[in-house]
Amino acid sequence: MRAVVSRVTRASVTVEDEVVGAIEEPGLLVLLGVTHTDTEVTAATMARKLHELRVLREERSCAETGAPLLVVSQFTLYGQTRKGRRPSWTEAARPEVAEPLVVAVVEALRNRGARVATGRFRAAMAVESVNDGPFTVLVDL
Repeated sequence: MRAVVSRVTRASVTVEDEVVGAIEEPGLLVLLGVTHTDTEVTAATMARKLHELRVLREERSCAETGAPLLVVSQFTLYGQTRKGRRPSWTEAARPEVAEPLVVAVVEALRNRGARVATGRFRAAMAVESVNDGPFTVLVDL
């Protein structure tokens, strides 16, 4: 599992002119990709890592501050560009495998008490964010 995590002052996801998920205060925008070897255990570990990641102001986490997270599925995080000019998506999990694991991350975050907004799986999403810093990290499991 791979995540690109940005500290933001606000972020939103729009699908067909409808805002489907948004955070209107400082928190984290999480672009989340799933690969073939990921499991429910990987999802639980990612949720814990995201919730406790000390990347907010003053090296604090969402677990400490109650800051919200916006989680957006992003299969392109596993695009391979080593050969040629067109990315290969073979390392990305198929939708029927990836979707339940993205849902598992979101549910695990919520079970930890996190406030979580989401995008819509397999939809053409417009993601808007105002980066704080900017501060962006990669989380690979």
